[in-house]
Amino acid sequence: MSNYSTDIETAELGENGLSKKAGWITVYHVNQYTGEYQSASMEYLMLGVGLPAHSYPDKPELPPAGQALRRTVDGKSWEFLPDYRGQTVYSTEMRQEQTVTQFGELPDNVTPLKPESEFDTWDGKKWVTDTQAQQAAESHAAQQAAQQALTSRLAVANARILTLSDALDLDMATDEEKAALTKWKTYRVMLNRIDVSTAPDIDWPPVPQK
Repeated sequence: MSNYSTDIETAELGENGLSKKAGWITVYHVNQYTGEYQSASMEYLMLGVGLPAHSYPDKPELPPAGQALRRTVDGKSWEFLPDYRGQTVYSTEMRQEQTVTQFGELPDNVTPLKPESEFDTWDGKKWVTDTQAQQAAESHAAQQAAQQALTSRLAVANARILTLSDALDLDMATDEEKAALTKWKTYRVMLNRIDVSTAPDIDWPPVPQK
């Protein structure tokens, strides 16, 4: 029998988790906080020595794409969990977009389904557009735009009427300016009769040419 051996001594663990035979062993390391599998390494165990912290001797089966590999909470086996990390999800309460940073099932208050508008609400399975709120908002926006347009048009009319009135007050107005003043005053009256609540269906009066 030879005095030499080319075999690598393999460690053997006892039921207490300590080495009952010194040697090398492959161990599988996990994240100490999440239990997610990190890496494998060869470790030499002296007699009566245990594995490094957060390491296990049983080789895990690799998970399919879209799954994360984790040690179970009790530390007795490996398990697969959904892995949505890097994907975009949306809050079912505020519609806010966010990126998933942790593996595991998605929280109940997020969904990978994207809302179509700011008026969408989550019904538990899908986004539903609140058409009444949407119409109210659109109507409000249209009224605001109409009010701004009305204010702008009145400013133009007031400025033109003021200039023409000065000429009339000073008895300097031409017949053409007198006719223009009447048109601009008529235009201003018509503007003041505009009801912006009917926006966007507003029939704006034509602007006088002079």
